[in-house]
Amino acid sequence: MNNLFGNLPIVTKNLLIINIICFIGSMIFEASTRFFGVFYPDSPFFKIWQVITYMFMHGSFAHIFFNMFALVMFGSVIERILGPKRYLNYYLICGLGALVLQYGVQAIEVNSIAGTIKASQYLNFNYTTGMVSTNLPITSDQLSTLLSIYGTPLVGASGAIYGLLLAYGFLFPNAEVMLIFLPIPIKAKYFIPILIVIEIVLGFSNSGSSIAHLAHVGGALFGFILLKMWGIKRTNYY
Repeated sequence: MNNLFGNLPIVTKNLLIINIICFIGSMIFEASTRFFGVFYPDSPFFKIWQVITYMFMHGSFAHIFFNMFALVMFGSVIERILGPKRYLNYYLICGLGALVLQYGVQAIEVNSIAGTIKASQYLNFNYTTGMVSTNLPITSDQLSTLLSIYGTPLVGASGAIYGLLLAYGFLFPNAEVMLIFLPIPIKAKYFIPILIVIEIVLGFSNSGSSIAHLAHVGGALFGFILLKMWGIKRTNYY
């Protein structure tokens, strides 16, 4: 473990440290998740710094474990290829890209219910009790959707991590990767696209999951755009 940590490139190592510190802090100070997790821009809980800080907050041990495992395994390789500065930019932009797509999906949902992407004017927040009421003629399910969008913060590095997965699959298409719980080697050029397709399907399904699947897709999409813009060629990195 000491050798693994000591051999990590500088940006990946510091991202790992910051995420762990933030996770421990969120376990001690539970309110920090609502302060540093990111809310829908029209929510009264939204703060501008959240678009960055949300990437370093996680909701559970499993959540941070799998994200940080992927950061160490894939991020280390990508950083050595892109260099520290470009790698950090890539990581953060993928995280922001995840948020852009997530916001787009939420805006469509809000508009379909309230006829506008800014529905906060129709919601009455009771900051003491945490209750929310509305004068909109909507169903209980629609109100529940609005409450989830306006009152639940998005947290996690998953969008940025999916950007790293995309980069790995792009640069090393023939490298074999395995899931922890499914130890079967699969070439990255098959594994990563399958993973992204699954996220798209789950994102558009009515699974009731609290996981922002389309944010993961947004991270991968922006990662692909960046690699193309920077002219990174996969043939150089077999």
